[in-house]
Amino acid sequence: MSIELCVAVEAFPIAGRFVIARGAKTEALVVEVILADGPHRGRGECVPYARYGESVEGVVAAVESLRPALAAGLDRAALQGLLPPGAARNALDCAFWDLEAKRSGFPAHRAAGFEGLSPLLTALTVSVGTPQEMFAAAERAADWPLLKVKLAGPGDAERLKAVRAGAPRARLIVDANEAWSLAELAENFEACAIANVALIEQPLPVGADTALAGLAHPVPICADESVHTREDLAALRDRYDAVNVKLDKTGGLTEALALSREARALGFQIMAGCMVGTSLAMAPATLIGQLADYVDLDGPLLLARDRTPGLVYEGAVMLPPTAEVWG
Repeated sequence: MSIELCVAVEAFPIAGRFVIARGAKTEALVVEVILADGPHRGRGECVPYARYGESVEGVVAAVESLRPALAAGLDRAALQGLLPPGAARNALDCAFWDLEAKRSGFPAHRAAGFEGLSPLLTALTVSVGTPQEMFAAAERAADWPLLKVKLAGPGDAERLKAVRAGAPRARLIVDANEAWSLAELAENFEACAIANVALIEQPLPVGADTALAGLAHPVPICADESVHTREDLAALRDRYDAVNVKLDKTGGLTEALALSREARALGFQIMAGCMVGTSLAMAPATLIGQLADYVDLDGPLLLARDRTPGLVYEGAVMLPPTAEVWG
């Protein structure tokens, strides 16, 4: 069946600034894809990420390159072999899931093998800053059950100490975003243990993380930048305890589900993660959240405005998406 394609680039302002080890940003630039077969429309959203060599222009061009194939009847299964894992394939893949749900009249979670979707407890991100800034941010979020703390390298032990002082009861995940060196590991591992951190994300850069193999660590370690698809898992088994599954890395929900299930079978814990995007990007990731030990799907909570309609967050609890949002 012929499918019409519509692609749009949209900017959503961030409430304040979102700061990680690689820099800061004040808006989320997203690419929305709409697939239509006449009476039915499916939508997907992706966030191009420079760390993976992506740009908005490049992602739009990749999506547009499939316009003739879509008109000729391209389906979701065939899509997997036409684009590599990444943002462009994610937007198209999730739009196909939504389109299939609208066509069939059955929700996407049924096709994914779930009888229903449960509400999810999501982390809230604390951006990196000075210890004083991070103490203040943690104090404002002290009642949130799970905080994800962005770190940046030198000075992280003091930053973490400040966050724990500001939010003494919250469960903490820390995310170094590849910013630690091998020389800093022992000090930072100890600081995480003292702060009772539950999980450490990507402490070392991709390529340097071979040093984690067999290394004793007091807190479980999660791969983020080091894992994109199922093909990455075999090399990570002696380095990491968990993997962060993001649809913009896997190239969509199809591979994300397969990655999550294979990772679980290999003994990894699962985190359902995201880039900073709108409810349209988070909604398909709620299916990964059903399989996850940790959920970090707070993208819309970081925005000054979200899509309407959007996902409903009741404090830290995010409710399953309605059909009007996605799926």
